[in-house]
Amino acid sequence: MSDKPAGQDGSQGAGGAHDHRTSQGEVHAHKKVLVLFAHPNARGSRAGRVMKEAVETLPGVTLRDLYGVYPDFLIDVKKEQALLEEHDLIVFQHPFYWYASPPLLKLWLDEVLTHGWAYGDGGTRLHGKTLWSVLTTGGPSESYSNEGYNRFPMETFLAPFDQTANLCGMAYPKPHIVHGVFRLDDVELAGAAEIYRQRMLNFITHGEGP
Repeated sequence: MSDKPAGQDGSQGAGGAHDHRTSQGEVHAHKKVLVLFAHPNARGSRAGRVMKEAVETLPGVTLRDLYGVYPDFLIDVKKEQALLEEHDLIVFQHPFYWYASPPLLKLWLDEVLTHGWAYGDGGTRLHGKTLWSVLTTGGPSESYSNEGYNRFPMETFLAPFDQTANLCGMAYPKPHIVHGVFRLDDVELAGAAEIYRQRMLNFITHGEGP
């Protein structure tokens, strides 16, 4: 799978960085977004599917299904780095697995964000970009607190992502977290997906947030 516009090779790219179409009602894209969708069981995930579908057709968005692209876990580092350089907002969309990301996304971080490219001496290629965490969890929001059964707030668990962004010279805005996905009905899940869509759209069109 590559990342040309949909219809050329089956990928899910949409639009470009300066999509100045003028038809009434169409969105003007000024920023480019790379969504790294990392779900080991994407076909079986209702929440993952609804969230993904909410944003994949927005102008300026390239959606990359990491488990679809790399079923063998053999990551094309140069390809991934080139994609990162082409986009303004990098989204990590994934389920919250054992208080972290699924294994392929962790491997992606280990292999793609190299010294001298992403951080360290000369590692400035990601400076000025934005990293955004978009998560789904089975546990309710109250469980992620000092008083809840998970014992810590979500900010504590996500500190490694925050620091990764900081080390690479990237902004790390407030994550979009959908809690208790197994208990949400279709209307509630659609509402959470729409908030995701609107926050991303605001970044694409105005460069604000997300």
